[in-house]
Amino acid sequence: MTSARSTFRSTGVAIRLTLLSTVVLGIAYPLAVFGVGQAAFHDQANGSPVTSSSGTTVGSSLVGQSFAGSAGTSAKWFQSRPSAAGEKGYDANASSGSNLGPSNPDLRKAIEERKAAVAKADGVPASEVPADAVTASGSGLDPDISPAYALQQVSRVASARGLSEATVRKLVEQHTESRQLGFLGEPVVNVLELNLALAKAS
Repeated sequence: MTSARSTFRSTGVAIRLTLLSTVVLGIAYPLAVFGVGQAAFHDQANGSPVTSSSGTTVGSSLVGQSFAGSAGTSAKWFQSRPSAAGEKGYDANASSGSNLGPSNPDLRKAIEERKAAVAKADGVPASEVPADAVTASGSGLDPDISPAYALQQVSRVASARGLSEATVRKLVEQHTESRQLGFLGEPVVNVLELNLALAKAS
């Protein structure tokens, strides 16, 4: 009889503990984290969206995208790094690099083709094309390019939009982010934010 009571009591304790844990860890804690995220880090918690002047969400500051557009319009935009994510690139559901080593003939051929295309589009010698203009990032979704690649595109973009190079160069300078904490990483330019500023200036 005593053994049955002990078992019944232990079972009751286990059930109550399970219910309490479910309420605290499965409901209350997630809601608290969600609430703090929305209140203190709203943009970051929602994917760091970027909106146009009309209020329309046009992308995320953390995810790269293509600015090729229709034929003839790509010259009006600053271009992102190449992407190997998905069949057409910049696929957030297939984030990845090409997984090809530096000695792989397919990768070397692709880089040479990209270098020739970028050099022709921007009117610079192939030897001056920055590495990030022809190589994809590990994720394939890098939203940033180097200031060197952004500045290389100034002349093309300014000419295509009928703006002065000084105006476009100033936009690049305004959207160049310095090293994190002053010493981590390298300066970068967010392509989506730069293109939005460019559209506004035009």
